[in-house]
Amino acid sequence: MEEFLSPKDSAQLIAENSRDVFIEEVQVRKVAEFLFDKVSAKEFSVTGWKALHELNPQAVSDDAVNWVFLADTLNFSFWSEHEDRKCLVKYRGKMYSGYWSLCAAINRALDDGIPITSATYYASMTLEQVRHVFRSDTDVPMPLIEERHRILNETGTILLEKFGGSFVTCVKMSEKSAQKLLRVVVENFPSYRDEATFKGKKVSFYKRAQILVADTWSVLEGKGDGCFGDISSLTIFADYRIPQVLVHLGAMRYSDELMRKLHAGVMFQSGDVQEVEIRGCSIWCCGLICDQLLELYKKKGQNMREKINAVLLDYYLWDYARDHREDMKEIPIHRVRCIYY
Repeated sequence: MEEFLSPKDSAQLIAENSRDVFIEEVQVRKVAEFLFDKVSAKEFSVTGWKALHELNPQAVSDDAVNWVFLADTLNFSFWSEHEDRKCLVKYRGKMYSGYWSLCAAINRALDDGIPITSATYYASMTLEQVRHVFRSDTDVPMPLIEERHRILNETGTILLEKFGGSFVTCVKMSEKSAQKLLRVVVENFPSYRDEATFKGKKVSFYKRAQILVADTWSVLEGKGDGCFGDISSLTIFADYRIPQVLVHLGAMRYSDELMRKLHAGVMFQSGDVQEVEIRGCSIWCCGLICDQLLELYKKKGQNMREKINAVLLDYYLWDYARDHREDMKEIPIHRVRCIYY
């Protein structure tokens, strides 16, 4: 495989050369101060991943790990073209949108006896079967369903041929290293290769690959094969919600030209310069927030390196974005239809 800069090194390069996205360091500190008291809350913990989200697997098991692998293999492009017309999935009497519509559809299929988390099954699913499993309960279908079908077949086949049909094999191969697991995923599963070129350099974000490692850590509660000693080496998962919340909190700022494009609903392509700047600066900005949080605790005489990392910050900010959607509606997300996020 070609050598790409790591997500962290990519983010630094992008942030230092960005022309339309800016990190506001004074506000970065203020965001850290705002988060200071939140770090001890359940929302800012590995146990919060399960406790706060009823659709996530609650048991520590091989089945749960394979559920996570399937969910993150399809964890992309859930934003709605129109706020009043969304793909919604009804599960146990409740309607779910966005990423949670995917999780609800997976759980609905399992309840119906469809072995959707089995690589043997999804490696040979037909497009019609995929449409049925991920059907919407509104007239708006789940986006990119043909791409989801292709990726399911491709990923399931690779999992069967190389790893005995279970993502648990990959987890064991990582020898309790987040970075090793990240490499296993990126090197073996093409749909996870979230890469671009910026200023002539090959850069990476690996949003889905990193969130797969993080969710594996979370579902295993950081224990056993999921005891990744280097979990803090991951960055946040650069999508379209995290940049929005960072701009809302003032830690990031867009140029007037970029803001005009966002308000006009311009559709970016994956790899466009401004799209790369948004994602790269988001990663770097969140890294600075983590650094500031650690510094604030250090001044209080507390070493919080085990408690503060980009994974938990991402989980917190993503939920914050969901809970404060009305407050943030003046800041548009950047629109991209792609398989990477």
